[in-house]
Amino acid sequence: MSGASMPSRVVTRLASGRVPRSLAFTAGLLLGGCSLVPSYHQPQVPIAPAWDAVQGLTGASTPGGPWWEEFHSDELNGLVAKGLTDNYTLKAAVSRIDEAQALAQVTGAAKYPLLSLGGNFQRQNNYGTTQKRSAFADATYEVDFWGKQRAAADSSTALAHASAFDAQTLRMTLGANIANTYFQVLSLDDRLRLAQSIAGDAQQVLDLVNVQAAQGAVSNLEVEQQRNALQTFQAAVPPLRQQRDMALYQLAVLVGVPPQGFKVTQVGLNNLAVPNPRAGLPVGLLRQRPDIQAAEARLRSANFDVGVARAAFLPNLSLDLQGGIDTLSGSNIWSMLGTLGQPVFAGGQLKGQLHLDQAHVQELTSSYRESVIEALQDVQTQLSAAHQLDQSYTLNVAAVTSAREAARLAQVRYRLGSTDFQTLLIVERTQYQAEDTLLQVRLQHLQAAVGLFRALGGDFSPASVASDVTPSTSFSSLQASRP
Repeated sequence: MSGASMPSRVVTRLASGRVPRSLAFTAGLLLGGCSLVPSYHQPQVPIAPAWDAVQGLTGASTPGGPWWEEFHSDELNGLVAKGLTDNYTLKAAVSRIDEAQALAQVTGAAKYPLLSLGGNFQRQNNYGTTQKRSAFADATYEVDFWGKQRAAADSSTALAHASAFDAQTLRMTLGANIANTYFQVLSLDDRLRLAQSIAGDAQQVLDLVNVQAAQGAVSNLEVEQQRNALQTFQAAVPPLRQQRDMALYQLAVLVGVPPQGFKVTQVGLNNLAVPNPRAGLPVGLLRQRPDIQAAEARLRSANFDVGVARAAFLPNLSLDLQGGIDTLSGSNIWSMLGTLGQPVFAGGQLKGQLHLDQAHVQELTSSYRESVIEALQDVQTQLSAAHQLDQSYTLNVAAVTSAREAARLAQVRYRLGSTDFQTLLIVERTQYQAEDTLLQVRLQHLQAAVGLFRALGGDFSPASVASDVTPSTSFSSLQASRP
């Protein structure tokens, strides 16, 4: 049990020194409390001591800070900063933190006495005029002997922490979505330029074939085949442009601005670095992922709810204290009223509530364990993706080099008449497919790095979130919550 000194002082002051000391002492003892909340133990989840070996990933970049700076793009840095400031979904999440904190404040108010001031004026004219005036203070308090009110307040506080972790999870996802969408826009720009360049080369070949057809060197069949190749390359441009516009408009929404007039200035993906985040140890993920922290905060809240349900079976004591002064006579006025209640029969309501809260704890325990193993799977998947795409990019670079050389040689040989037209058509299409595939793999390579940063928790810092969950939490304070 623990004492509650503040309410006992209130009793003494309201009594103006005239309440018996034994009464004030007894009230102070009653205002103490004990807790029926079960002891909390973090659920155990089997975690491997290290990640499955992925050769070639000896990353030098460590997550925990503004990871987007590792791509060495000032424009990306500005977009992420703007998104983390102006995105409306994130702002709504921060408002939900304020809502949860306000609810915790309302719930926690039951731990303290309700104090009020009042006064009476009475005037009578019955066989002579009499009048009375008094001023008094009143305090009402439900003694939290079993820790019910404290457990309810702690439950609400834990939910407020969960809301803060949810906002950090959204922040983590938002930063990754901005980076991925930005890279997609730049990749589609590259693919558009490629399609237009290949179409220009095909037009030059068509002009050559037309000259040869006029001279009788080739038939109209070759002319129409090359025209079909040109039209195929040209037809690829509108869908790519539409995809690019859609990605650009989506990026605008992510950073919190209207899509009309929104533009990016960087040209292509070639100037971007591809970082290799260092994964650390699997056990560290329990503190690096805000979604895991949110799941545990909700579990803690449910554990406090069990204490509330247990306390509901036991007697409760309410005190109503009043102290004041008669302003006419100068005499002191005081009174103390105690109400003791004990639940006897509630049709199974109390027992059902306890079983409900206990089952909720079991549910959230399973949810917590699921969130841990999903996070482990997420990191392992991104590690594999980063490794495989690194190899794929190297192989596709070699394939593009070979395709370009084959196309050059085919055109030379065709002009000299030492190769047929079908060979020229094949190498044209092979070159386009190889270069377009390389651009897509380049995008996937960058997005795999983003995915690994996100899977490792992004720029999440649990210590800063804990300090942010106060009544004065604002969007700017969440913005500053990074190591």
